[in-house]
Amino acid sequence: MRELLRMSTAGSVDDGKSTLIGRLLLDTGSLPTDHLAAVDGPDGPDLAALSDGLRAEREQGITIDVAYRFFSTAKRNYVLADTPGHERYTRNMVTGTSNAHLAMLLVDVRAGVLDQTRRHARIATLLGVPHLVAVVNKMDLVDFDRSRFSSVREELREVADRLGVRMLVVPVAAKHGDNVANRSANTPWYDGPTLLEHLDGVEVLPPDFGVGRLRMPVQWVSRPVAGRRRSYTGRVAAGTLRAGDEVVVLPSGSRTRVTAVDTLDDGREVAVPPLSVAVELADELDVGRGDVLVAPDAEPVVTRELRAQVCWMHAEPLTPGRRLLLKHTTRTVRAEVTALHDRMDPRTLAELPAPGQLQMNDIGALTLRTAVDLVVEPYSHNRDMGAFILVDEHTHDTVAAGVVREATDRRTGPRAGDGAVWRSSQAPRPHPGAALWLLPAAGAADAEEVAGEVEAALLAQGRPSYALRAENLRAGLTADLGDSAAERAEASRRTAHAARLLADAGVVVVGTAGDAAQAEALAQVVREAGPTAVVLTLQAGRDAAAEARRAITALTGEAGRG
Repeated sequence: MRELLRMSTAGSVDDGKSTLIGRLLLDTGSLPTDHLAAVDGPDGPDLAALSDGLRAEREQGITIDVAYRFFSTAKRNYVLADTPGHERYTRNMVTGTSNAHLAMLLVDVRAGVLDQTRRHARIATLLGVPHLVAVVNKMDLVDFDRSRFSSVREELREVADRLGVRMLVVPVAAKHGDNVANRSANTPWYDGPTLLEHLDGVEVLPPDFGVGRLRMPVQWVSRPVAGRRRSYTGRVAAGTLRAGDEVVVLPSGSRTRVTAVDTLDDGREVAVPPLSVAVELADELDVGRGDVLVAPDAEPVVTRELRAQVCWMHAEPLTPGRRLLLKHTTRTVRAEVTALHDRMDPRTLAELPAPGQLQMNDIGALTLRTAVDLVVEPYSHNRDMGAFILVDEHTHDTVAAGVVREATDRRTGPRAGDGAVWRSSQAPRPHPGAALWLLPAAGAADAEEVAGEVEAALLAQGRPSYALRAENLRAGLTADLGDSAAERAEASRRTAHAARLLADAGVVVVGTAGDAAQAEALAQVVREAGPTAVVLTLQAGRDAAAEARRAITALTGEAGRG
């Protein structure tokens, strides 16, 4: 069986991507005779027209949609996605590069490295493309000047160093075929491989079947037929699956055994990626679309909060608090952007912290909170389980593509470290933790003073407690933040997670909140990890400290532990 290499083009508009593709098709003999005749002209074939299929593309002289082209050499077959260079169509570049083994980054030697060049290089690395080759095109327009090529090569190497990738740089004149399939006499100073030699020599890593790490998102549940059980269909994303295997159904955590695996190949006993299969289970479980069958000894994360990197692709900026639909594997859920952490500067590739918003085509890191559980893995571990898109819930437009970087597992919650005595020994806490958020009313006692009084009283009783007062936060948790809306939201998020960690460790946290909405949001974050949390509104004329202590007693007593 011949080896297949999937590749995509990248780079700015007018760098000559379509012309290069036309040259590859022509020089590998992959063009039908009638197709070549249709684009032939007095000065030779119009190579760009070989891949620009849309009428608007031919009229404007740019690539708009993703065009897939196929060609072959003596060594392997190729599927090439010609993606747009124009900034407006960045989303199409993301689509075309999403499953590529290699990305060709084109640069016009006269213009050098542009913002869009850097953006496309970052997207390729973000999507985990293992190989990147830079093609410095239109060398004929600078008379194959070696010094100009060297200057552009240094720019590209700076980009590669910044992204932490290796990158071959090839001088090319695609229109005339220099260093594409054949070595050029115009570049005697270049001793590297031609583009096609490099493509033929790139190692295509074999699929990672991930033995022992089964991942199969359920796409469809088929009703039982006479003599057979209900079956669950989906595509195997990792691992292997055969009758008799024990599996865990996430997010429910139910365990069962596979009794039958059906594929289109009747003689196949073992399902491997990326086969689509139908599975029957030994037990009648509540399994639906979006659930994931996994290996029992290697379970992924079940979460409602994940940190991700996204490419924002909508004209309306993304701001914290925005609610969207998140489509991940076969599940679509509601999600909220709780924080924006950084934004990539396309000129320097630096990550600029705490942006107020992401503009169209910005790449940035954010935290998402989902309405229901998701079963995820970091994109670097599994592309299928780590990739998602964001969709506007009103227009149903796809507004962002993203990859999971890390997530908090709801089954265990965030931990200060795996080596903690309580965690490693599974010993019971001497006291149950909890969080009480104080909300002052008009004329009531100062909430921060009350928090301090309650903390002192609990410590005197031998109860671990901590008052999350403003001075505590400014001293450490939020010292690097200002007073913008985004920074206040980030401060609130950090505060909630600090309380969550403390309460989970058996500490009673007494905190203050600015308003009822913030107080309830803080309490909800703590509850998601297991400990109880409530909001207490302090009333004028009452002993606020005594009321707070009574609330804590109710929280941490036997009746409040569930």
